[in-house]
Amino acid sequence: MVDNARGHRTTWPVRAVASAAGAAVLLGGCGSGGDKAAGPDPSASARPTASASRSPSAPSSAAASDGGPAKPTPFRADPARLPRTKPQGKALAQAVVLEPPAWGPGFRAQRPAASAPDTVAVLDEQCRWQRRPLPRTVLASSSRYSELPGTGGKGTVKVTAAVTVHTTVGAADEQLATTLEEALRCRDQQVRTDERIAGLASVATPYGQGGNTYADDSVLEIGSYLTGNTPQSYRWNVARLGSVTVAVSVMGAQGYRDDALTQYASYALTTMLSRIESELGGKN
Repeated sequence: MVDNARGHRTTWPVRAVASAAGAAVLLGGCGSGGDKAAGPDPSASARPTASASRSPSAPSSAAASDGGPAKPTPFRADPARLPRTKPQGKALAQAVVLEPPAWGPGFRAQRPAASAPDTVAVLDEQCRWQRRPLPRTVLASSSRYSELPGTGGKGTVKVTAAVTVHTTVGAADEQLATTLEEALRCRDQQVRTDERIAGLASVATPYGQGGNTYADDSVLEIGSYLTGNTPQSYRWNVARLGSVTVAVSVMGAQGYRDDALTQYASYALTTMLSRIESELGGKN
C-alpha cells in the first residue's frame, strides 16, 4: 500500500482567497449526500469544520516569526517551547498526531500505520500523490492511518491524522494557500493505484470568520472517494496554529451518514489542536 498522506509541493504559491459566505455554502452542501469515501492523508494540513465540538487554541501567528504586525490569534505559544531543530519538530509532531485509539472505540491501525519518516506528501504535475523528502521549510511531518472496520452491514471507514511542523509561520501559511490551489489545479487526484478522489472543492476560513474560533486559519476540502466504481464521501480538514499545521481526512463507507463523518473529523482535529496548546505553552 502506498503512503496516502496528503501534503504539498515544496514551493507553495501565493495564497488564494475564499469568502466566509462561500464557506457557509460549501459546508451546507455537505449534508446527507450518501456514501462517498475516503481520500489521501493530509500530512501537512488540516481543515476544521464549523461544527467543531471544541475550540482549541494555536501558537501565535504574530510578527515574532515573520516580522510583520501581530495578527489576532486564539493562542500564543511560549517562545521557549517552539521547536527550532528537526529533533524538536519530530518530538512535537509525534506528541500531537492522533493514534488509532484516540479516534474512538473500535478504531485500529491501517497497513501501513504511518508515513515514511522524514517525508511529506506531494501532488505531482500528473495529479498523483507521492512521498518526497522534507523541504527545508519543514522540521518534521507525521501521518498516521487508522480505520474503523465495518460491522453489521456497514463498510470500513478510513481516516488519517497528520501534523507538519514548519520553520516559520509564513511557511505554514503558504501550505494552506496550496491546499486551496490544489483542488482547483487537480479536481481529480490519484491516491493509490486503485484509489482516487474526484470532484474536489475547497474553501478557506481565517480566524474570526465563519465560526473559526480555534485556529489561525483553516481550509475545508470535500469531494468523492472512489475505489473501484463505488464513490463514497470524502472530506479533508486542515488548520494552522502558528507554524504548525494539522490535518484530518475521513473517507466514508456504506452505512455512514455525512454528519457522522463530520463528527469524526471535528473531534480528531480539535483534539490535535488541543495537544498543540498543551505542548507549546500559555494561552492569550
